[in-house]
Amino acid sequence: MSKTIVVTGGAGFIGSALVRHLIGETGYTVVNVDKLTYAGHPSTVAPVADSPRYHFVQADIADAQAMRRLFAEHAPDAVMHLAAESHVDRSIDGPTAFIETNVVGTYTLLEAARSYWEALPASKQAAFRFLHVSTDEVFGELGETGYFSEETSYDPSSPYSASKASSDHLVRAWHRTYGLPVLITNCSNNYGPYQYPEKLIPVVIQHALEGKPIPIYGRGENVRDWLYVADHVRALVAVVEQGAVGETYAIGGHNEKRNIEVVEAICKLMDELVEAPAVSDHADLIAFVEDRPGHDYRYAIDASKIDQDVGWRPEESFATGLRKTVRWYLAHQDWCRLVLQEREEIEVEA
Repeated sequence: MSKTIVVTGGAGFIGSALVRHLIGETGYTVVNVDKLTYAGHPSTVAPVADSPRYHFVQADIADAQAMRRLFAEHAPDAVMHLAAESHVDRSIDGPTAFIETNVVGTYTLLEAARSYWEALPASKQAAFRFLHVSTDEVFGELGETGYFSEETSYDPSSPYSASKASSDHLVRAWHRTYGLPVLITNCSNNYGPYQYPEKLIPVVIQHALEGKPIPIYGRGENVRDWLYVADHVRALVAVVEQGAVGETYAIGGHNEKRNIEVVEAICKLMDELVEAPAVSDHADLIAFVEDRPGHDYRYAIDASKIDQDVGWRPEESFATGLRKTVRWYLAHQDWCRLVLQEREEIEVEA
């Protein structure tokens, strides 16, 4: 009988990549718990939805009764918690949803997991894992040099990163106070297929394809470490299977790029790959716009601990991952139209 993993936020970008990996590459039974907000869509898991090992539960992680019922009905061996509001610009305009989901939702899920775990027999208690998936944005920003690591102090800059920092602290507290066997990961910027078209890379692809101005905050000098989503989900599985209880693992792609470099690389790929393009030189569409409040200058991850402890390192370079990503979006314009049908304006973030 296969082990059961609950994945929260499994219809979102990273969560759905994790679900597809778990069903396609492992023997786990997967229970996908998702509220199906604007950024979560059933189409993201359609390739594996017919598997007998896949189950979907539409629920809000902040609904205590629903979470208790989830554990009672599915008796998971592990939880991989990815459900979160995750867009910085949205958190600035409306922080309430970020506190409700990222803080209250994580607390509610932790309490349901603790109640379930405490009632397990000793052998199952020892084997149970609660993996909390977080972001490098909780650490604030870096200058020209240095890297975030598992020892970096927290210094969040936005309502989004503050809410994720809060959830990280809750998870650690539930381990130290109650003994719940938790793990935490903090990852750098993800990119790849099925990312909702409000983040930098899919926005640039869509705007370039349509011949619309490509907005870049400030002068595009902000630096991010880019991690291909398939590499990230391999890391998450490695951590939940091999990571030490109570430990934190920083996950990075070893791919630092200035935002302007990312945009220019996409434009070159669009010049190469798009048949009958809207413009001959997509870089001509780049338009610099006023910077957003509290825009962190640089993020970069020291991922040596996860390499040493569980043997994970990224397989994709930025060049190979970006080419795969651009090709995917060009081949899946129907999906982009489907998930954007309720929105006319796309805001860019990086």
